[in-house]
Amino acid sequence: MGKKIPMWQVGCVVLFTVLALMYCLDVLALMLGEGMESNYGDMAMALIMSCLVAAGVGVANGFKWPYLEKAALLTIDRSMGALLILLTVGILTGTWIAAGVIPTLIYYGLAILSPGIFLFAACLICCIVSLILGTSWGTTGTMGVAMVGIGLGLRMNPAMTAGACISGAYFGDKMSPLSDTTNLAPAVVGDVNLFEHIRYMVWTVTPSLIFALIMYLILGFTAGDGGTTDMSKVDEIRDAMYDAFNINPILLICPVFVIVIIALRIPPLPGLFGGVIIGGIMGMITQGIGFGEMLDIMHYGYYFDGDPDIIGEELFEELDYLLSRGGMDSMLWTVNLCICALAYGGILDGTGMLGSLAEKMLRLAKNTGMLVVVTVLSSVFTNMLTADQYLSLIIPGKMYKRAYDDRKLKSRLLARSIEDGGTMTSSLVPWNTCGATMSTFLGVPTASYLPYTFLNWSSPLVSIFYGFTGIGVTHMTDEEYARVLKRREEEEAAEQDALVG
Repeated sequence: MGKKIPMWQVGCVVLFTVLALMYCLDVLALMLGEGMESNYGDMAMALIMSCLVAAGVGVANGFKWPYLEKAALLTIDRSMGALLILLTVGILTGTWIAAGVIPTLIYYGLAILSPGIFLFAACLICCIVSLILGTSWGTTGTMGVAMVGIGLGLRMNPAMTAGACISGAYFGDKMSPLSDTTNLAPAVVGDVNLFEHIRYMVWTVTPSLIFALIMYLILGFTAGDGGTTDMSKVDEIRDAMYDAFNINPILLICPVFVIVIIALRIPPLPGLFGGVIIGGIMGMITQGIGFGEMLDIMHYGYYFDGDPDIIGEELFEELDYLLSRGGMDSMLWTVNLCICALAYGGILDGTGMLGSLAEKMLRLAKNTGMLVVVTVLSSVFTNMLTADQYLSLIIPGKMYKRAYDDRKLKSRLLARSIEDGGTMTSSLVPWNTCGATMSTFLGVPTASYLPYTFLNWSSPLVSIFYGFTGIGVTHMTDEEYARVLKRREEEEAAEQDALVG
């Protein structure tokens, strides 16, 4: 272990990371008037360079390389389950497109949904599915992809559709008892059980969801020509889908199957693989795809093979954009980015640089409102620096637990605050594992869909508002605070014994 790194050095590391990301995202080029065509690199390279700088600062302060390497690997290891789910959803997406499952959802969706209510319906459908599945990734990788296809057919802005789907998906990620983050937040802070945590989050998620749904109704009826579209174009897309695939209601068994098996509390990974297997079988039966061809699709994805001379160049390009996707290979860039980001976050965490930043921010917390602000911003900042939503819950949750206790604030306020700041904003950071995943699944850049994720960015604001007004803020009794102090003493004594041993 090394010594505590001076704050000015921590600031230099953070500044380097910000500038490197701005450079590789072409933000600096845009500010300098060079446009967005500079192609300076990508986010992975910025994060790798940031890893080297952070590690160099760590070594200069006495941290040994084996320790830094272990810190990076431990952080990556903590998210390996999520990365495996990411690869599996890629396989699932390619399989379901080839099998006709997603084309069938799009075909019937275009017949049922109208432009005016589409965004509202997309958000609500993803809310329900995510609440059942307990995963935003699984929801956007299946229903989200289908909704983007329906939206394109209805001539809706893909960024709006993506925003509606992500808002709905993160409602479940925050509120479902099956969600890993919903279970992690109360576990990190302690003194609050799962269902108490969910009931307390209703305070912030309900107004945020109502606001989001109202905005999607407004956008639906104002986008385009008063919420209408050329239905003859919709008919052309449906006809092309019907010609390219064997559209059959029996294919809807696949999404129902996945929802049911995960609702039965089967872990997400085997549940999603179950969806892959049943989708592959359906594809071989209904679409006449050979076993070897289906394996290729699972690996490399599905590519639309319509004839542009028959269906028209414009329609072919639209269907090719919509349907040529999926496969394990399609997720490798995202996995690569996530690994680089997680390694960087692990080094920052292992060297104590994140802790130093959190301590500085805590000095601003003069009252309950400012304490909630600091907690939410710390979670957002951790999302940006570590690119991992789990760390955005764990680090602020552990750093501010004592501060909440000493102000006799019940732990459920801390658990809700880190969820509002961490879980809800993770998909809004392009290099975060969640932001990169959402962008890859839906084919829309993070910066494009961000303004339309109304639920995600309004929830932290509602949380801060409650902190200042005192709405829903509860305090411990003297007896409860005495028990907290006693448990703290016991934990500190146990830690001291472990160090001596």
